[in-house]
Amino acid sequence: MTGADAVLIRFVVKHMEPLDVGHCFATQASPVMLDRHGELLYAFLAADDQWRFPVSLDNISPLLMQATLATEDKRFYKHAGVDSVAVLRALWLNIKGGRVVSGASTLTMQLAKQHFPTPRSLTGKVEQAFLAMRLDAAATKDAILEAYLNSAPYGGNLVGVEAAALRYFGKPSGELTLPEAALLAGIPKSPNAFDPIRKPKSAQRRRDSVLQRMLHEAMITKETYAQAIARPLNAGWHEYPEHAPHLAMKQRDTIEKFGASSTTLEGKLQARLERLLPEYLKRFDNEVTNGAVMVVDTKSGEVLARVASAGFQNNSIHGQVDLCAAPRAPGSALKPFVYALAMNNNLLYPTEVLLDNTLDYGVYNPANFDGTFYGTVSAGEALRWSLNVPAIQVQSRVGVPNTLAFLKMLGLDSLHRSPEHYGLGLVLGNCEVRLESLMEGYLALARLGEHIPLRLLKDQPQAASTRILPEGIALALWNMMEQPFPEEPWANLIRVNDRTTRLCWKTGTSTGYHDAWTVAFNCHYVVGAWVGNSDGRASNRLIGAHAALPLVAQVFRSLPVPQEPDWPNRDGRLVETKICAATGMPKSPWCPVTATAWLPREQYLHRRCDVHRPGEDGHTIACWPGTSYNWDLASVPTVSQQISPAETTQTTAATQLKELDIISPANNATYVLTGEPQGDRIVLKANKQGAPLHWYHNEHYLGRSEQMAPLYFTLAPGEHRIACMDDAGQTAAAVFSVQPG
Repeated sequence: MTGADAVLIRFVVKHMEPLDVGHCFATQASPVMLDRHGELLYAFLAADDQWRFPVSLDNISPLLMQATLATEDKRFYKHAGVDSVAVLRALWLNIKGGRVVSGASTLTMQLAKQHFPTPRSLTGKVEQAFLAMRLDAAATKDAILEAYLNSAPYGGNLVGVEAAALRYFGKPSGELTLPEAALLAGIPKSPNAFDPIRKPKSAQRRRDSVLQRMLHEAMITKETYAQAIARPLNAGWHEYPEHAPHLAMKQRDTIEKFGASSTTLEGKLQARLERLLPEYLKRFDNEVTNGAVMVVDTKSGEVLARVASAGFQNNSIHGQVDLCAAPRAPGSALKPFVYALAMNNNLLYPTEVLLDNTLDYGVYNPANFDGTFYGTVSAGEALRWSLNVPAIQVQSRVGVPNTLAFLKMLGLDSLHRSPEHYGLGLVLGNCEVRLESLMEGYLALARLGEHIPLRLLKDQPQAASTRILPEGIALALWNMMEQPFPEEPWANLIRVNDRTTRLCWKTGTSTGYHDAWTVAFNCHYVVGAWVGNSDGRASNRLIGAHAALPLVAQVFRSLPVPQEPDWPNRDGRLVETKICAATGMPKSPWCPVTATAWLPREQYLHRRCDVHRPGEDGHTIACWPGTSYNWDLASVPTVSQQISPAETTQTTAATQLKELDIISPANNATYVLTGEPQGDRIVLKANKQGAPLHWYHNEHYLGRSEQMAPLYFTLAPGEHRIACMDDAGQTAAAVFSVQPG
């Protein structure tokens, strides 16, 4: 076309009635769910059962645009919708051949034909030409090219270059190589004939023809042409991304209504964890077949990954069940919340010593997971080691109704039963929670006591935060829970970026080995996992520390480490306080050895060490409680004497001496023989631990115990009575029974 031709056409078109071309550029897209960066996570068929993923021209490979123009409309940017040179050439070839051997349709004419149907006749062709000229006058060249590339047919129900690139090459159209771009550019001429999957030889010949056209138009060099034409077709069937399918199904109505939904998920992380989970589960040899993993950004509360099963399409594991939302028994995963509540209610200090020993509530006799008791331990040790008896002691102080209310404030909304239904076993997880709600609760701990709901959708308004715990209480809990992942001591931990990550984690194992849990957190991330079987089938391999913790550790280690600190600053949150070195309580005037500890600024020192007291001779004596039941090492002063750690500590009045009492064995306890070597012995202990004591079994003398020489008793089936006497003549006794294992 000459310059004069174009000017004449544009003059004629200018004086025609303007053409409404809006619908030419409004593509009916397939409904999609996107990640936080706008990348495709999941797609549904459009209403007409076509796959369409419109993209802007900026996101389409320039090679694909060049290849398309070379084979379809090489003078696209020069003509005014109709290429008169191509028309004359086609007319001459058709007359010469006696049949239609060449067409003259431009991209603009093809686009006009899609949206303004005309009769298949000579007059229809002329009308189509005028429509193309009017379309060219109403829109920019780039807009027309973009609309064509997003609406051209590429075989089957594939419409547009993005749908074709993802299907045939498993990559977006912006990442196509030259041979791949040439292949796609050649398909629209005859999508069925050039289908690269069903007719690869025909498709390759068409691709080579497009490359030849690009060489002829000097779009590529001879060397590039030779390299491209030597490449294999490299096309195959690639499924469209189906990441986070459980979430997509939940959001389907919204996605189809609005055409798209943008999530907070990190697409690459989501895809990686979806591959990791089924691979990880192979270690269990089909004894454990399913799991769920979540990753949450601590600062924003945004969910970065949500893998709700080990395989959505795997019916053998009930893969379509959303295990992030399925209620399951959490085991010990609730313990940190009870400890936090106790500290917040000034009923526990983070350094306070608790007794891990037999505990008898009549029909309820809690014991530790491994059946071992560890004696006196700090609250932090009890929490890190997940000891059950100390947790029951703390739960008893707080009260079940208060615990239930607190857990619901944290977002654990599946606790519908009454406090009487759960009882003290609530702290041990005799209830059901969802992984996503448990993550929300731990997120509040990670945010130093500030609760916000999890956020999954980018357009979801951020709910107002609620202060659940003071920052000092939450930070004290962090210090109690901090520990490296197993086999990852701080001194030997090496990361690629040479940074050691501090973190907290807690495991949970449900009664009967049905559920294994772990949640880990720091200032950057909260990572949680549930591992088990969808049908509730038990396995003795479903132990939190063995089944879920390695998975969480693997995920946490793989996450990028931001430059910001991973641990909160204690300034203004914790206060340096003098405590009794033996009891971990704020010291009294009679504590012989003291230490320094950092306690929450918000806690009051109204509970002080009551173990050390003045004796009749003026020397300090130690009086420990006799049993785990109602264990408490504190004396409580009057309200006028209660002070906070920030103030000067005051002395408290001495209390009366407690009578001699046996700690081990516990009165009315029941022991079960293990059969392990040295495993069926118990140490004989009383509350006067430093004093010499004489011990008797069923009125027979056993021997003498001293501070440096404890006395042990070998268990045997039957009923037993143990008694002891100190040098002052005080006596105590305890009865217990032993059952065969």
